Amino acid sequence: MLQTQKRPTTIYMEANPNPNSLKFVVNFMLADEGVSFDYPNQESTENSPLAHELFNFAAVDRVFIASNFVTVTKKEEVEWLELQDIVRNHIKTYLESGKAPVNADFDKDPLFDENDSEVVKKIKGILDEYIRPAVEQDGGAIVFHSFQDGIVKVLLQGSCSGCPSSTVTLKAGIQNLLTRMLPEVKEVQAQGV
Repeated sequence: MLQTQKRPTTIYMEANPNPNSLKFVVNFMLADEGVSFDYPNQESTENSPLAHELFNFAAVDRVFIASNFVTVTKKEEVEWLELQDIVRNHIKTYLESGKAPVNADFDKDPLFDENDSEVVKKIKGILDEYIRPAVEQDGGAIVFHSFQDGIVKVLLQGSCSGCPSSTVTLKAGIQNLLTRMLPEVKEVQAQGV
């Protein structure tokens, strides 16, 4: 039987614009670059044992895993001071055991589809190159949903989901950039917010 190797793990916490979310940054990659996993509830965690365990804490409302961080969104009535060290220590212990945070393999790049139109390829490229890094810094993600009749629809995940400033980010930042770079884009809308 193979023994799991203990992995030295360092975690620091970062606040973000969503007061109910906290970003737990790890000293190694948890997911491939540009790939993220959003878990709005425990039922959705079939491919993430870490997210499943975090939902065992009654105060946890949402879990998001990307690149080198886990963003946890707490329930409104709980203060971070009561919860942050418990969550950080649980993530640290879990990762130090050598277990994978997410069990997912991709046969192809999940971000790009060869059947996309040229405009959609350009939209996804702009989202990936200019917007994703900034949104990830705040503990969230933006995922392309669709493009039709000049309207780009995106999904906001992680700390962006339910964030009070996400509408401003969407309209003042993302929409302005996309409409300036691509004349085919007239508006950007968030799905499922």
